[in-house]
Order: sequence, then C-alpha cells, then structure tokens
Amino acid sequence: MADRRVLGDEIAAIIFGVDGVVIDSARVAAAAWKSVLDPFLRSYAATREAEVRPFEVRDDYLEHMHGRPRLDGVRDFLASREITLPYDDLRGLAGRAEELFLTEVRRHGIAPFASSVDLVRAVRRRGLRTAAVSVDWYAAELLTRAGVAEMFDVRLDGLEAPGTMLPDHPECGLLLEAAQRLRTSPARTAVVEQSPAGVSAARYGAFALVVGVDRIGRPAVLRDHGADVVINDLSQLWLRAEPAMAGRP
Repeated sequence: MADRRVLGDEIAAIIFGVDGVVIDSARVAAAAWKSVLDPFLRSYAATREAEVRPFEVRDDYLEHMHGRPRLDGVRDFLASREITLPYDDLRGLAGRAEELFLTEVRRHGIAPFASSVDLVRAVRRRGLRTAAVSVDWYAAELLTRAGVAEMFDVRLDGLEAPGTMLPDHPECGLLLEAAQRLRTSPARTAVVEQSPAGVSAARYGAFALVVGVDRIGRPAVLRDHGADVVINDLSQLWLRAEPAMAGRP
C-alpha cells in the first residue's frame, strides 16, 4: 500500500522532478526506444544467425530504462540480450532514441499528470515556492510544451545549470542549486522524485522530506534509496487544512 503524507508548516518549498512526476513521458519514451532498438536487434541477430528478441515496450522499458540515465539503460538492456557494445555505439543508440522522443513531443505535444498540476496549484496558493528539476537538457522544453512551465518559480535542467553537478550524486547539485534559487534551505524543502537516483540525491542533500513517486509497482526500490514516503500519485500528498494564502498564481 502506498504512503500518504500531509505537508506541514515546516515545508516552505517543493522541488519536483520533471519526467514521471510532472510530465507523463513514459509511453513516448518507450516507443522511441523500441523504434531504435528493434532494427538494431534484427541487424545484430542477422549477422550472427541468432534469434531476435525484440524490445518489450512495458517490461524492458520498466526494467532497464525507466528513471535511469539513457546510457546506463541501453547498456543494461543489451546486457540482458548478451550484447556488449563500445561506448560510442551505446551513445549513438541513446542519441537516436532521444531524437525520436523529441520529434514526437514537438509534433504531437506531451501531457502533464492532472494530479500533479492540481498539487502544484494548491501549494502555490498556500504560499509555497516551487521548482521543476531534471538532469535532461531539454526538460524546460517539455514543461513549456506541456503548458505548465509558468507554474514553477524555478525551472532548472542540465542545460540551464550544467556546472552544478556533484561527482558522487549528479542530481544533488541541481537540487541544491534549485533550493538556493528558491531562497530556501534543504531543511525546509521537500523533494518529489520518481527515479532511484533522484531520491538518493535528495537524501544525500539532507532535504527535509524526500517523496518517491512509484507508478510501476516497485516501492521498495525507492525506499531503499532513501525515500521517507512512497506514493503512487501526487494526489496522495495532502496539505494541512488551513486558509489558503492569497497573492500566488
């Protein structure tokens, strides 16, 4: 069973991850991977007279790609097929998948999660400041195309602040930079993330509350990486009942 959490007065700001928390990107991302990997797998199998095991949109995406850096994901997926490639070839496959993903988004748009929009609006009415953060260089574009960019006081991605990375926890630098731009300390800031790496980075940064969003039925993974609570959907984050503050969009 998923946790539920009331956000109390100790929280002054919330940092939201983009993919899987604010933006519903999994379907488009999985389709892009399949479009790239299935032709590669057929070609690879043909040169070795081996059986083709195509990319499974649900199982393989969730097992290897969901919430992970692209190079790590494609490397581990190929390892599941007993395939090892040089770094440049892995980067080429990942780059083509990213290109297809962005082409689809630019052609057809992309949607936010309705419950996430509702929560962001509610916390802003309460007077909390909000940030949207991602290590992906195109995250700000996703927020704009989803029509939710203006809901965040701070929008920070790998293109906006590439110099904030920390070697041990690449996402932690972005979270700390976001808190600084929000003019709050980690001790008064909550982080809502769906990837194990993002959850681990928030715990490493000593943020007041680390919320893991589990949409795939693996809550223990997020707890193991340091989530204080794990929810299935942002509708499970509640605000303490009190009059809303005026003056916020």
